[in-house]
Amino acid sequence: MALLPRHAWASPELRDKALNELTGGRPISDGRVTLTIPQVAENGLSVYTTVQVDSPMTPDDHVKKIHILAERNPIARLLTWHLGPRSGTAKVSTNIRLAATQQVTALAEMSDGSFWRDIKPVVVTIAACIDGG
Repeated sequence: MALLPRHAWASPELRDKALNELTGGRPISDGRVTLTIPQVAENGLSVYTTVQVDSPMTPDDHVKKIHILAERNPIARLLTWHLGPRSGTAKVSTNIRLAATQQVTALAEMSDGSFWRDIKPVVVTIAACIDGG
């Protein structure tokens, strides 16, 4: 990534564009989503991340998708999980790569069509991809 031209990096604007594409322009509310991620990531190559959504996970009220977006990675939309009422609980975990200090967004799409989010700032001391890994 160190060799990528500056315009190849994602930006808050590209993250917002990805959010608009995911939501179809519908409003996004804060709450119901809890993004757990370190405030300081010593190594951006592997940042343990958990997203939990307050949902009963019933056929009438469940999480359909959980997205993670990062505003300063080469691609703003990092990943998407597909869930349903048979998932049991709306909690997912993974390791993500972060290219730089930035805000990370967790977005949940609910079965009623609403969108909820949580945003956390993360300070990255060693950016991902600098060592070529």
